[in-house]
Amino acid sequence: MFSAARFAFANGQRRAFSTSSSRSYDVAKLTLVGRLGKDPEVRTTKSDREYVAYTVATTNYPPPPPILTAVTRQEAGTSWHHLISFNPAQNSYLKSLTKGTQVYVEANFELREPDPNADPSTSAGQRQIFLRHETIRVLRTPHSQNASE
Repeated sequence: MFSAARFAFANGQRRAFSTSSSRSYDVAKLTLVGRLGKDPEVRTTKSDREYVAYTVATTNYPPPPPILTAVTRQEAGTSWHHLISFNPAQNSYLKSLTKGTQVYVEANFELREPDPNADPSTSAGQRQIFLRHETIRVLRTPHSQNASE
């Protein structure tokens, strides 16, 4: 009765939880919903490759105190996320966005360890986080001052 199941298991045929093929690499992604802190800027690498750098601000809301008493809740803080895009097709779109635009961003997250021989006060001597732009969606454009007049 179980001979077919034993035969399949013995020959390496196992049921997968997903029908999609497995990847041979790991992924570190970051999803942000926030506002552009300033207009995206066009920059150039040392090898004259053009890219766009932009900053997304997100708000961190602290959890409420465990017991509601006269203790005041901490103020919300802001985190600034610096992203880079090397995709020429996306870069022209990014350049059209302005400060204050609310965006949904997906980025690849890369953490680079410091060079042990570098001076700790330099960027090479410090841990660096690189956020490489993958996708962006505009959720809301900023209110222009002319529209309210």
